[in-house]
Amino acid sequence: MHSITEENYLKAIYTLQGNGDGLVSTSDLAKALGVQPASVTDMVKKIVKKKLITYLKMKGVRLTEKGKLAAIAIIRKHRLWECFLVNKLGFKWDEVHEVAEQLEHVQSEQLIARLDEFLGFPVADPHGDPIPDANGVFSEPPSFPLATLSAGGKGKFVGVIDHSPAFLTYLDKIGLALGDLIKVKMVEEFDKSLTILLKNEKSIMVSFKVANNLLVS
Repeated sequence: MHSITEENYLKAIYTLQGNGDGLVSTSDLAKALGVQPASVTDMVKKIVKKKLITYLKMKGVRLTEKGKLAAIAIIRKHRLWECFLVNKLGFKWDEVHEVAEQLEHVQSEQLIARLDEFLGFPVADPHGDPIPDANGVFSEPPSFPLATLSAGGKGKFVGVIDHSPAFLTYLDKIGLALGDLIKVKMVEEFDKSLTILLKNEKSIMVSFKVANNLLVS
């Protein structure tokens, strides 16, 4: 069993490593967690003893296979709880992250298995992020930013890169929801903003920044 602080460190390292196995600097880890670098060094030493990470002085940390599986398990719980909050309790997708941050530390594997079954074994959370199965395996369909499409291109809106409440609220405001088909009507040469067609042939203009944070497949 790991402490809440240890789990937060594992998840942060996993996120910062991305899809690779590179080293994460302690300064980047401190910034991600909002703590002082000195406290990161102390906690890293404790987690190393549990064989969840390796630490190279002056270079950074890396998850071990054991640590990676632990981090994925936390992410699985977080995303399942987000599904529960949105689909069963009526939360909006921009309201669930902080609540799920608290719920993700529940230790009962049986509860999480029952939750997964109760939700119908969802493969993605309310933001379109893939939910790993009980074995830590992701089933992630290929996706790409809307901004990469040219005029005439189209794709199904499957996720977001920016998870901030402000961005999610903006998407609600313009009437864009996961699963919607988006067609690019025009791309402005000057600033790369896009005019897009949504459901019911609704036409709106979005900035390159917005389009680059929308994932389609």
